[in-house]
Amino acid sequence: MKVSITLPQPANRDYDITIGPLPKIAIEGKALIITNPKIAGLHLQNVLEKVEANELYVVTIPDGENYKTMDTIESMLDRMFDHRLDRKSTLIAFGGGVIGDMTGFAASIFQRGIDFIQIPTTLLSQVDASVGGKTGINNRFGKNLIGAFHQPRAVYIDTFWLSTLPDREFAAGVAEIIKMAVMFDAEFFEWLESHDLHDEANLKEAIKRSVELKAMVVNQDETEKGIRAVLNYGHTFAHVIENISGYGRYLHGEAVAIGMVMANALALAFGLFREADAVRVEKLLKQYGLPTEYRIDSAENFYEQFFLDKKSHDNKITFIVPEAIGTYKMLVDPERERVIHVLKQFEKGRTGAC
Repeated sequence: MKVSITLPQPANRDYDITIGPLPKIAIEGKALIITNPKIAGLHLQNVLEKVEANELYVVTIPDGENYKTMDTIESMLDRMFDHRLDRKSTLIAFGGGVIGDMTGFAASIFQRGIDFIQIPTTLLSQVDASVGGKTGINNRFGKNLIGAFHQPRAVYIDTFWLSTLPDREFAAGVAEIIKMAVMFDAEFFEWLESHDLHDEANLKEAIKRSVELKAMVVNQDETEKGIRAVLNYGHTFAHVIENISGYGRYLHGEAVAIGMVMANALALAFGLFREADAVRVEKLLKQYGLPTEYRIDSAENFYEQFFLDKKSHDNKITFIVPEAIGTYKMLVDPERERVIHVLKQFEKGRTGAC
């Protein structure tokens, strides 16, 4: 099963997303697998048996948003120079979204750019982070503020890796699947309401549809000048939550789930979304144990944090909100007072629509 990314000029950047058992991967030149100790202990041998290269190396780095820093990138680059990688070498990201983002970023800046391959091992990275070429790291100002668009050479999605995924990590990935359905596909959302993703056949179908939707968006807008911004539904709020609460309290998908509830509240305040549909979204999130409650210490402070997000421009914020399930609207620079009014609902620990 394959889904293709077909990008505009310059050419030779198209690639396939292969969904199914990991095939043999033949690489000319040197290859370096970047992973974390946990994944290496569980699954590295499986990958080593599949990758063929002139020289093959493995580097393990700490995993987690708090390690997604320039210091970690520097250590990765040092190891790449230690192994005398060159412009014909290939990096392989074997892990979740953090590993994928950092490997892609390192590939984008090493000798002005080398190839890399994504082998995502979490549900969230399989349905979202591994597809589309966004790479980056965090700093004290916020999430993913340093990075580059650097497309992988290939993406290999194998649900086998998910067999050892903790329940919270699984649910975090489901949040991104729900996000895609709410924004682009009402029929898919209805399907999600009646199909349990703990069933392997259902899960594979959900991954396939999510990747198809992501590919559709990236093919139209690689560098987020238009429709790709819609993928930020829930994320504008989520990035503030992650930054304020400290990376580690919430998994990214958990913060996105809360962010979707907050975005829905904003859509309701502007009369763009039906209460009944907001209830449906929140019910589906809760079905997988995702958090939908959040308490803001200060609505004003939370609002100011939006301006540190890379998606703000000229001191203007764009919020992505649902207009109906399957359709979206961009709220460009809405009145501060109306946004603050919605945020104040969460100062009391608002529990959302349900």
